[in-house]
Amino acid sequence: MQKIDNSQTQNEFVALVGEIQARVTRLQGAIDNHFDLDPEDIHWGHVGDLTQYLEVLTNLTDRIFNEAK
Repeated sequence: MQKIDNSQTQNEFVALVGEIQARVTRLQGAIDNHFDLDPEDIHWGHVGDLTQYLEVLTNLTDRIFNEAK
């Protein structure tokens, strides 16, 4: 059986993992800083935004961890 060289695939995978890690790091920074919002300025629009963010993240984590309902 001939072994397939998948080094290009592995390199792309590692690069994509790095891209994801960079986005997760940026996201954590935004969370730590309460999305750059002053508590006095928060309104229902911000709540709606966070609800949408949570929905997207829930879909992502459900897919990654096979937790879909």
